[in-house]
Amino acid sequence: MEAKKTPKADLESKKPFFVQVGLIVALAAMLVAFEWKTYDVEQLKIDGRQVETVEEEMVEITQQNKPPPPPAPPAQTTLIHIVTDDVQVDDDLIIDAEANELTVIEAYTPPAIVEEEEVAEAEIFTVVEESPSYPGGDVARIKFLQENIVYPQMARESGIQGTVYVTFVVERNGNVTDVRVLRGIGGGCDEEAVRVIKAMPKWNPGKQRGKPVRVQFNMPIKFTLAG
Repeated sequence: MEAKKTPKADLESKKPFFVQVGLIVALAAMLVAFEWKTYDVEQLKIDGRQVETVEEEMVEITQQNKPPPPPAPPAQTTLIHIVTDDVQVDDDLIIDAEANELTVIEAYTPPAIVEEEEVAEAEIFTVVEESPSYPGGDVARIKFLQENIVYPQMARESGIQGTVYVTFVVERNGNVTDVRVLRGIGGGCDEEAVRVIKAMPKWNPGKQRGKPVRVQFNMPIKFTLAG
């Protein structure tokens, strides 16, 4: 009688599954084997402990002797310096040791003292007794600016307008130097303001105690587009 297998007992259909599982297990075992690390175990043998006795070192205490106080400084004495009689005396200075009450003594005239210049050349004043002024006054100055300022094309196209604040130095001879912009508006207006001020004629210099001095002067220049 021939034995018959049921389909459930047939393992041939499950053979690929078991093969895959076996391969996975084998690969995992190989990976663990390669990654497994071993360490040498070092055994520390302690045969015995020896206690070493360290003798305490005795430090000898010495007596600190303070140095005696310094002696008092000697009393100051007046030193007399003896100089030789070789000092040259001005020929204009004549001393008459034999003068009496009848000798005519000329009146002493002290030498003239040359006063130093009180105002240094490089010093720049900001406030003076007499401020520098444009020849012809403010009316002539404003007229000069209106006739010589050319409105920059960049500022005109961009609609830029406002006030440019410029500072400069009026020299003792009236020349305008060191022209700088304190606050500008851009668009070429700052450069135009500097150019016009440098083209100004000589100013009337400022004065301090009646003498011309260098004076720092600030000037606003207004740029306005015609409506």
